Amino acid sequence: MKKFIILLFLGTVFFGNSQQLTLKKGIVMDSIAVKDSISESFSLYLPTSFEMDQNWPILFVFDMAGRGKQAIRMFKDAAEKQGYILAASNNVNDTLTTSQNILITGRMFNEIITLLPIQKDRTYSAGFDSGARFASVLPIFVKGITGVISCGTGYPNLEILDGNNLFHFVGIVGKEDYAYPEMLIGKSVLGRLKFPNHLLLFNGGHEWPPTQYLDKALEIFTLSAMAKGKIGKDEAYVDRAYAQNLQEINRLIRSNSLIQADNLLEEVMSVYRVFKDTDSLKKIKRDLKKDKVFKTMTRNENNTLLKESFIKEDYVYYLEEDLATYNYNNLGWWIYQMGELKKYDKSKIEAEREMGKRLLGYVNALIEDNIDIVRGGSQVNQEVLSLLWMLKTITDPYDYSYYLKIIASSAQMEDYGTSLFYLEELLKKGYADKAKLYSLEGTALLRITPEFNEIVAKYLKDARYDVIKE
Repeated sequence: MKKFIILLFLGTVFFGNSQQLTLKKGIVMDSIAVKDSISESFSLYLPTSFEMDQNWPILFVFDMAGRGKQAIRMFKDAAEKQGYILAASNNVNDTLTTSQNILITGRMFNEIITLLPIQKDRTYSAGFDSGARFASVLPIFVKGITGVISCGTGYPNLEILDGNNLFHFVGIVGKEDYAYPEMLIGKSVLGRLKFPNHLLLFNGGHEWPPTQYLDKALEIFTLSAMAKGKIGKDEAYVDRAYAQNLQEINRLIRSNSLIQADNLLEEVMSVYRVFKDTDSLKKIKRDLKKDKVFKTMTRNENNTLLKESFIKEDYVYYLEEDLATYNYNNLGWWIYQMGELKKYDKSKIEAEREMGKRLLGYVNALIEDNIDIVRGGSQVNQEVLSLLWMLKTITDPYDYSYYLKIIASSAQMEDYGTSLFYLEELLKKGYADKAKLYSLEGTALLRITPEFNEIVAKYLKDARYDVIKE
């Protein structure tokens, strides 16, 4: 991958454009133009404590569908509490190349430093899923970013990391997120490479973490800045944050979330050892290690992580085989696998229940990635695409969009048998948008058949021959 280095002189403030924008504190400002000559914009949030006569840390949040305002809202409460500026581009997108997105980001960066007093060496990036992947590679290509908050995804390519260009990495992931095993491995690798890094765990799946974890990530950056002398040491802030973390550790232990408690203990000791004597935390950790319940939980977790890795290898292997050979006959195997995953939901072992949810998320992400690959090719293989859509009706049976795609695609190929089968499967799941059914593109001939209308009438009543003219 070619490196694009964007030189940002962070902390240098130019006020030439500041008169053109009315800055509002405490609200998300949307669609701020990057330059008059470029149709790019960004969203911005200034904490209520913001003043122009001092320099401020800034967090750039990335949503790869260009939803800047939405991305900022996820961090708004944490930024308000911790005193961070937030900014998010409305133009970065998964459909663009990495270099294009980096150039868009660079233009936004340069625009913001002409408007606001940004503190040098306290510029960070963040995101969820694909936004996190992009945020994670920015320190490699963009000079001046000193930290990353990655939600729901590990570091995208550990091979490109450079020990001479260290940055602070904070990962946040739910224990039911399919990215959880990857982020555990990533934490170990980053540690060996001497990158300062932390991993925060919460109860949940592949989703934005609760605000308290985003707040904790910014807190880690603030404490790191104090430890390195970038800002003055605030004893009251340190004591308050430490006490809150200790309360959280005790709460996790009381609620029997012992793996999360152990993880948080490790992170708190790492962060606060330069500020405080952590002997009391070490004692809690030693006692936890001796706890029989904790030992059982740890053993169960290790066993399920190993088992999970083998199952994921099977998913990858059989999906590749099925797509290469157009093996529709193997759909039954996938139905069986989904039945096996449902069994984990009833397991008495928490680690197995979490594994089942991670595997379901993984197989859906795997199929969706393949859909993107097929659709992004120079010539779309419709047969492979249809097979992938069929798989999605098995792995995610209540996402109605895939049934509709199959119905329309099969009808266009005059494979009415397949269309009618998936029509009935769709209606069995509770789909009730009759108007959309009768306006599906490419299904005009299918919709006037008695068989189509009989199925619709069976589930939606009075639908027979109720043809809506296009």
